[in-house]
Amino acid sequence: MSYAKTPGVRWTTADIELLPENEGTRYEVVDGDLFMTRAPHWKHQRTCGKFFRELDSWSESSGLGEASITAGVLFGESDDVIPDVVWASNERLDLLLDEAGHLTGAPELVVEVLSAGNENVRRDREAKLKLYSTRGVEEYWIADWRLKKVEVYRRENARLVLVATLMNDDELTSPLLPVFSCVVSKFFV
Repeated sequence: MSYAKTPGVRWTTADIELLPENEGTRYEVVDGDLFMTRAPHWKHQRTCGKFFRELDSWSESSGLGEASITAGVLFGESDDVIPDVVWASNERLDLLLDEAGHLTGAPELVVEVLSAGNENVRRDREAKLKLYSTRGVEEYWIADWRLKKVEVYRRENARLVLVATLMNDDELTSPLLPVFSCVVSKFFV
């Protein structure tokens, strides 16, 4: 992953559209800073898929919303990100989906799976946590496939705060997802 921070320069969604399309390169803008990532590790992608599968299966049985993998979320010109997995209620989807199929605001739940490298970890734990907190995400899960753990952040007093660190045998539940329950180890097989 590389990170382009140039003093006095704020990247925008329009700037991303001008960058060359390189196979496997993903561009994100957080608070005007440009992040470029290459195709993630195989186990990173497998973990994303497992989170999606569990959320999608629950969504189909409950009928309460939809999950998506690598959905674009355009919060504004200076905040354009591609979370690993998102979940949004049907009501919120109706309000947020634009004609291009991008979310134009916060889904209720965002899942990021950590990639290797200090810059990647810092982006997910600091920059994206701050972004999701200020933009109204209700819950944020940070998954670490190497350590087989999930950190759960929930909205309290208008910001996302860490409420649980779940390990292999722990059950992941959420007040956003009635009767959703999954043993953490299922995400990291």
